[in-house]
Amino acid sequence: MAGDTSMKSASANVAGPDIRSGRLSAAEYESRFSAAVPALDQQAALIESNRCYYCYDAPCIEACPTGIDIPGFIRKIATGNTAGAALRIYEQNIFGGSCARVCPTEILCEHSCVRMAEEGKPIPIGLLQRYATDHGTPANQHPFSRAAVTGKRIAVVGGGPAGLACAHRLAMQGHDITVFEAREKLGGLNSYGVAEYKVPHGYAGHEVEFILGIGGIAVQTGKKLGRDIDLSALRRDFDAVFLGLGLSGVKALDCEGEQLAGVMNAVDYIANLRQTKDFAELPVGRRVVVIGGGNTAIDMAVQIKRLGAEEVALVYRRGAESMSATYHEQAFAKENGVVIRHWAQPLRLEGEGGRISRAVFERTALDQAGKLIGTGEQFALEADMVFKAIGQIFVADPLREESRDLLELKHGRIAADAEGRTSLDKVWAGGDCVAGGQDLTVAAVQAGKVAADAIHRALIQRAAA
Repeated sequence: MAGDTSMKSASANVAGPDIRSGRLSAAEYESRFSAAVPALDQQAALIESNRCYYCYDAPCIEACPTGIDIPGFIRKIATGNTAGAALRIYEQNIFGGSCARVCPTEILCEHSCVRMAEEGKPIPIGLLQRYATDHGTPANQHPFSRAAVTGKRIAVVGGGPAGLACAHRLAMQGHDITVFEAREKLGGLNSYGVAEYKVPHGYAGHEVEFILGIGGIAVQTGKKLGRDIDLSALRRDFDAVFLGLGLSGVKALDCEGEQLAGVMNAVDYIANLRQTKDFAELPVGRRVVVIGGGNTAIDMAVQIKRLGAEEVALVYRRGAESMSATYHEQAFAKENGVVIRHWAQPLRLEGEGGRISRAVFERTALDQAGKLIGTGEQFALEADMVFKAIGQIFVADPLREESRDLLELKHGRIAADAEGRTSLDKVWAGGDCVAGGQDLTVAAVQAGKVAADAIHRALIQRAAA
């Protein structure tokens, strides 16, 4: 890859930073940030849906975290009942539209498809789900109605997939919900963190409006737990509380030069990208390095390449099989011109005039005990921009009052049982903020749904006592 220099040339002059906006034409931006995977048209949807065996004990259902009746909705597509197909999806996953776009179906439902075992070509479940939700969702009419109003009030902290799935389910059961969201928009990662070519920002906003269409859900944005609201007050003022806080912290590289200008968190850049009205306003380097091996790293690398960066390298400390990004995502990055370099860890970041100019890495390997070690061999990549994408962490500060923990934590996240109950009475939690979570949108939706059912049962039992 161009820009790769050995340590022997460490004293060589490095060209100044080449960071600017507007690298591409308006037409190029529009083309590069349209849907990465084309949607199925009606004919293709009918052909693919008729390939399904409609298995009775369908392994694809077992592989779906939300338990969608996959053969059921596919059969409805095959018979021309697209609205019925969408309803069947929403019964288990109210975020069925965005999940159809972001779910790693290649390792979930499609991986378990019987056709995959027979032919190596599964039913394109994700694309069929996208077809059903795109064409079968009623306009200006919510597919579900609320039960009789119970008079119970539940606070939902966090307006991402877990929080909104919980809020929707509880509203449908007749409870009144108030969603508190720290940001100015609801949607969580769908609005701020997912690649634009997967879930266009307009779609994310439309989906939020669709979910709120059930009624009974009040929204307060710009309300951050620990700053504008506190858990003790919520427990006092509401009958139950659900925490869908996500992961608000970003892991540091802990290496020299991390504070140089041009070194930034990938999640922050992606959030800005998601909110911008004009891609031409975004700063883009000519030579970019992304450090990490998950979906955020892939999304960052691909999007900066599509924004006009000439050289993009993604560097990961272990091998391809250890990356949390699927092989499908890794292949997609390579197809977009991203060079993935394995078995290397950041050693230091160097700069000129206070700005990043090169990233120095040490090659890694596994010792006989299987522990990752540095080999001592180094190499450097010239860079105008370096993005950190080595993982996000849960920030527990809002759950502390007067120097004491309000909730039990486990492995740095909230400890909760299978139904989302925490160590604190009247408080449930779900999604990425809970220990043991999968950090997938579809898993967060399921966690919110399960917690909502548990909260509903608890309120009913409490009222009957």
